[in-house]
Amino acid sequence: MARDDEANRLSARAQRYARLGVNAGAFAARVGVNRLKGGGRDIDARALASALGSMKGPMMKVAQLLTTIPDALPADYAAELIRLQSQAPPMGAGFVRRRMSAELGPGWRDRFAEFDFKPAAAASLGQVHKGRTLDGELVACKLQYPEMASAVETDLSQLDLLFSLHKRIGAAIETREIAREIRERVREELDYQREARIARLYGLMLADKPFVRVPRVHDELSTRRLLTLEWLEGRKLTEFETAPQAARDAIAVGLFDAWWRPFLRYGIIHGDPHLGNYAVVARGEGAALTVEGVNLFDYGCVRIFPSRFVRGVVELYRAFRSDDEARLREAYALWGFPELTRGTFDAMTIWARFICGPILDDRVRTTADGVSPSEYGRKEIGQAMRALRAEGGGLLIPREFVFLERATIGLGGAFLRLGARLNFHRLYEEAIAGFDPGDVARRQAEGLKAVGLDK
Repeated sequence: MARDDEANRLSARAQRYARLGVNAGAFAARVGVNRLKGGGRDIDARALASALGSMKGPMMKVAQLLTTIPDALPADYAAELIRLQSQAPPMGAGFVRRRMSAELGPGWRDRFAEFDFKPAAAASLGQVHKGRTLDGELVACKLQYPEMASAVETDLSQLDLLFSLHKRIGAAIETREIAREIRERVREELDYQREARIARLYGLMLADKPFVRVPRVHDELSTRRLLTLEWLEGRKLTEFETAPQAARDAIAVGLFDAWWRPFLRYGIIHGDPHLGNYAVVARGEGAALTVEGVNLFDYGCVRIFPSRFVRGVVELYRAFRSDDEARLREAYALWGFPELTRGTFDAMTIWARFICGPILDDRVRTTADGVSPSEYGRKEIGQAMRALRAEGGGLLIPREFVFLERATIGLGGAFLRLGARLNFHRLYEEAIAGFDPGDVARRQAEGLKAVGLDK
């Protein structure tokens, strides 16, 4: 019976993919008619739900990416994508046995002292099972769902549809490079061997920051579609929203180090900073609470940047600090915006100054600095997008920009949840002390070679 249920689920998925092209075409036609009739976007968003149906897995990853890029999609479209992404039903025990056998061989169970067939967590491309090695170490086994390669390609094929529809209604930005970037990064996430190497690389990059904990890789129990890592115990970050201020601030410093230290020193950034990708190690409660560390999880969505781009990020900050427009234009050029009209330059600067706001102020502050979290950034996004549309729209966004902005916004969201009060300026100044793009390139090359990612 279990095997029949699994076969039915796979058959249903195949039929859904077959229908998807037809539904997408119908959606495009419906949006066009709605526009001619002067209909609202809420109708289009419902049409999107009807067209995409119960998309699971890869499309959830795409939706998460799109919601952090201003104007990549209308907010209601992006919200509808997120709403559609309820967790797919987990693989049953029989299916897990067959998948594990396919990855580690028929005697796979003898390689574990314990293995829990009930998933401990579900992700967009796989699910995690808790186990214990023969040496007694607790491990997390991330097992990829079947048919993910074909599912990814089918779901990614819908990107052009979504972006083209948005373009028709006056988008402020050109999304061609955004689509290319998302395709490459999501495809990379299918390769768990690459993710294992990235996890080892993070262990190297954060070796002198023991507060940030990176799980050890078990190569002997890992394959291209199975990743086995050290199991790190921790509590959800949301449990600390009402913790003493000192505890919340300590967590925020750990998150800052986890994301910005690798980027500013190695040109590498964790591109998926949602709340499920870190946990807090703490003991005690109330006034006696002591934070001992932050666990960093999920190394599939990691972006490797050219040192030029990292230099552009640092130059942007320094240009704002010195109020130097020529230096600011140079920073934008290093990012991939070589020639900007006055209006486009001003529009970009509205958004860039907002993003840099916390690190420009040499004082203790929260990220939002008195602005309601629900309103944080709304005014600046609106101003920037209106200014871009006044210039005719169509600003081409360089592909490297996608994951930098996603990390910045995602991390800022975590700081908001914590209500962290820090001198972000001094944290950043410490991180860029002695910055040299040549050193970034050298460290990056050495790190990639050390973990076998230089090929």
